[in-house]
Amino acid sequence: MSEHIDEFPALVESLFQVPDLGKLVISQDSHPPRFLLLYGSLRERSYSHLLTLEAARLLRAMGGEVIVFDPTGLPLVDSVPDSHAKVQELRELAMWAEGMVWTSPERHGA
Repeated sequence: MSEHIDEFPALVESLFQVPDLGKLVISQDSHPPRFLLLYGSLRERSYSHLLTLEAARLLRAMGGEVIVFDPTGLPLVDSVPDSHAKVQELRELAMWAEGMVWTSPERHGA
């Protein structure tokens, strides 16, 4: 589902160019480019989460297929077996994706 350009109030329309997918790479694929977006904060109104959602809107407006991964319940590295449901979900989405966008919160003084 593509977004309408007028739904991006801060976007300068003359600078926004939807890529011509035919000119990027010769591909046998019959689907739009697939993107997995990940954010690193669990706060309800996290800026990294909001930025990730905006990136998803832009990628969809350019014709991409986008999935935003919800990290709620994702365990810390090596704290559970690989068979954990959330680990499996992320692994499957990573295999599906042809591109990823990672958004990380800034930690002052960390």
